[in-house]
Amino acid sequence: VVGPAALTFAKIVPLPVREGFGNFLFNLQEPKVFVNFVLQHKIGKAAETVARFLINSTIGVGGLFDIAKRKPFKLPRRPNGLANTLGFYGVKPGAYLFLPIVGPTTIRDIIGSSIDQLLLPLAVGRPFNRPEFTLPITIGRTLDRRAYFDDELRKMREGPKDLYSARRDLYLQMRQDEIDDLKGRPHTPIRPTLAPVPPAKATEPAPAQLPPPEAEPAPTPTPPNAEPSPLIPPPAPGTTDRG
Repeated sequence: VVGPAALTFAKIVPLPVREGFGNFLFNLQEPKVFVNFVLQHKIGKAAETVARFLINSTIGVGGLFDIAKRKPFKLPRRPNGLANTLGFYGVKPGAYLFLPIVGPTTIRDIIGSSIDQLLLPLAVGRPFNRPEFTLPITIGRTLDRRAYFDDELRKMREGPKDLYSARRDLYLQMRQDEIDDLKGRPHTPIRPTLAPVPPAKATEPAPAQLPPPEAEPAPTPTPPNAEPSPLIPPPAPGTTDRG
């Protein structure tokens, strides 16, 4: 139900109006950004956040226009929240989730963002705690975010399983890099890089075995030549031994 409504919202509402609405919503979150920068010991960025909020709330017509990021101010928009503060103090991200409305997130991020949404109504009160104000804001934010993630959600459903794993690893690495930047340390890979396996040494081929030489046929034994026995001449006539 939310998907078709979000796509209809994106088609009906012109892009400049949606951008102005997004600027207005982000400007409402600047106090939350300020508090978390203070908790993260980023006093300079906290001061810039206060300046952004004052400029956009006045010159930017209540935050509809992001004047602070333009010249001569050049104060960039820096998203921040309790999820980053939890990560800054060592809280692990927990399980990865891809929710149709929220998009990619983790247990830590969804808890942090939920508490962030309660900060402004509790701290300021009216009109931010009135249903007639919060309900349209919540519906508009939900439809806008759902339309933003519609294409990615469709690819996740129709794509191969390894596409989901790749997008999960990309999001987790991006969040880890953001936490590392807050701590001022080198980026930590979420997946350990395995050392390359050295290629196997090429072995010389064993010499081909020659077939054993054929045995020569044994010579046929030849019987020794019988020497003729000496001929005894017959006795001459008349010489017979008479005894």
